[in-house]
Amino acid sequence: VCGEIYESISHHLMNQTGRIEDIKKIFSHPQAIAQCRKWLRKKLPSVPIETVPSTALAAKWAAVDESVGAIASLVAAKLYHLQIVAKNIEDIKGNSTRFWIIGKTEVEPTGNDKTSLLFSVADRPGALFDVLKCFAVRKINLTKIESRPSKDEPWKYVFFLDCEGHIKDEKIQSCLEEMQNYCLQVIWLGSYPRGQR
Repeated sequence: VCGEIYESISHHLMNQTGRIEDIKKIFSHPQAIAQCRKWLRKKLPSVPIETVPSTALAAKWAAVDESVGAIASLVAAKLYHLQIVAKNIEDIKGNSTRFWIIGKTEVEPTGNDKTSLLFSVADRPGALFDVLKCFAVRKINLTKIESRPSKDEPWKYVFFLDCEGHIKDEKIQSCLEEMQNYCLQVIWLGSYPRGQR
């Protein structure tokens, strides 16, 4: 990972006709559906909702099935020749999605950087605490931590973590070294300039 970009997200309801009454079911990505839940409950409470792998695929379905309404972007509406039924139906305005820039070049420190890591710990009390303590004692701010079940073993989790700082910072290097004592694996994904929201 050598960079990040935040892209504003707006969701729109679309179909072939542009008429809300023609929508008998709604397709979209689970995240888009979650971000439009209040609007959907208010405007289309009895219309069934089906999840699909992407908002683009939802638009593609709407293009071939007149009964389908899709929650997707204006680009998808244009690409699949769909009519907009309702614009900006997201519950919270100003949502954004973070995209990583992947490359082979290591980025030099800027003084306003993030480091992204992946790590796993044994299934024991205090395992995650031990890892997080490595950051706390060095006063390294965590900006994000998420867990995902491991595909390898039941009850094993993989953690994705973002923190302030760069891999070339001494305190980040010493933190990663100490993490080796508590983790089954530690993978540095990249250090890069913080993206602008």
